[in-house]
Amino acid sequence: MSSFGITSMAAMSVYYRFSLQMEGGEIPLVEMFSTFALSVGAAVGMEYWLRWAHRALWHASLWPMHESHHRPREGPFELNDVFAMINSVPAIALIFYGFSNQGLVPGLCLGLGLGLTMYGLAYMFVHDGLVHRRFPVGPIANVPYLQRVALAHQLHHSDKFDGVPYGLFLGPKELEKVGGTEALEKEIQRRTNQSKV
Repeated sequence: MSSFGITSMAAMSVYYRFSLQMEGGEIPLVEMFSTFALSVGAAVGMEYWLRWAHRALWHASLWPMHESHHRPREGPFELNDVFAMINSVPAIALIFYGFSNQGLVPGLCLGLGLGLTMYGLAYMFVHDGLVHRRFPVGPIANVPYLQRVALAHQLHHSDKFDGVPYGLFLGPKELEKVGGTEALEKEIQRRTNQSKV
């Protein structure tokens, strides 16, 4: 349901932008499709960017900031939250430029900004809400695949597989590649047994 909601937001944003800026009644279908397609592509691409950045940057040169995420949090925030703010700046700028201007390039900027935002929202709900319980997430906590994603991320924090998985939504696939499927299944079984008690 949340995927439907986020995708609907992207579709409505694209429609709203074009309905405001259409001239002469002509509907720029290619531009609309390109904007929407790029928003979906950017959201998917962010998982791969995040996986690379998490491994190559956050667990390397940016470890002094990211380390706060691997220690018990004191208070509502941690230094690692700066990464979310940094990632939001280009998304906001792209969306603003895309809404403020007409043409294919601004439309593509809007799509890219929407994709970054959609991924950021999904990441926030799953990572910060579901995995680290920084706020309640409601019914997404009962989605079986998201439960697998959450438990895979817990294995990242245990350092059992040299930090794998570094991505979030494809974390179970990353674990599969390094032989971590059995550990993930054991963790799922352990949690299932705990919930029955």
